[in-house]
Amino acid sequence: MRVSLLTYSTKPRGGVVHTLNLAEALAQAGADVTVWSLARGGDPGFFRPVDPAVTVRLARFDDLEGDTVTDRIVRSIAVLGDEFDSAAADIVHAQDCISANAVGRCIRTIHHLDQFTTPVLAACHEKAIVEPYARICVSSAVAQEVRQGWGFEPTVIPNGVQASRFADAAGDDLESVAACQQWRARLGKYVLAVGGIEPRKGSIDLLDAYALMRRDDPDLQLVFAGGETLFDYRGYRAEFDSRAAELGIAPIVLGPVPDDTLPALVAAAAVFAFPSTKEGFGLAAMEALAAGTPVVARDLPVLREVFGKTVRYAWAVADLASQLTAAMDIDRVRQSAGRELAGGLTWDHAAERHLDFYRSLL
Repeated sequence: MRVSLLTYSTKPRGGVVHTLNLAEALAQAGADVTVWSLARGGDPGFFRPVDPAVTVRLARFDDLEGDTVTDRIVRSIAVLGDEFDSAAADIVHAQDCISANAVGRCIRTIHHLDQFTTPVLAACHEKAIVEPYARICVSSAVAQEVRQGWGFEPTVIPNGVQASRFADAAGDDLESVAACQQWRARLGKYVLAVGGIEPRKGSIDLLDAYALMRRDDPDLQLVFAGGETLFDYRGYRAEFDSRAAELGIAPIVLGPVPDDTLPALVAAAAVFAFPSTKEGFGLAAMEALAAGTPVVARDLPVLREVFGKTVRYAWAVADLASQLTAAMDIDRVRQSAGRELAGGLTWDHAAERHLDFYRSLL
């Protein structure tokens, strides 16, 4: 079976991580897999090496001075569409609204639903839900949103997790201990958020919660990692910076972290903050559980579904602060359950489910 998986970036965003891990597991299961993506700014490849069993095809995408967000999205669709060869696959599977708009007839994984006020982007989002001939969601909660909003019945296939990679980072061997110690020497004791500074990630709420926590623990640091996207959050980032100055705090913003050092960064954190206002699954938080790092998540139905009792939940800023503080006193029962949950979600199983789904459509 020839499978083309499409994503919109070579950077370590959640949907891109999903695409690469799924592609590699599909290839190991015997599928002929090609991953197609935009390569922004002349990127020579993805943020990490890809299994040679997977063919990678990249469409060069250069940022143009004066581009608006709408311009970039429209041009992204055109560039990827011009590069893509639909005749080269039996299954065309898009992982986001940009790639779904670029390729036409396809299967679409709807990781989460967005809300856009710009007409062109709203139309792009709508088309990427309505026009695919089949749909997958990574959680039942998002599938229910699609069912209620559009009347479609997506198939639910949860994410896999590279659990052993993060569990090993928290191990007691000399190399793992040294890697964690390097992060702690650089950052001190820290609250970690992965995914960048943007509205959907609840970054300003976390900033406010951290300011409350520092009253009792002035040496505690707040660290943000990741955050590469086609969307323009400069206004939100300016608001974030203004709020930090008003609160008199200075969070550490690492930006994208090399893939081989990320597990140690996660394992060395005192607590992992996941205050997203919208998610489809929560892969970064599941990786934290695999590392044994306590997690506090926004109290959303989708996260209750995915994580159950393995994490603490909060909604308002004050609750987020108190739960993050409490989580740093590690609950061994919750920690063990989190590791077990993450370890049971494998990409091999996700690939098997996808192949069964593909066969049902051929």
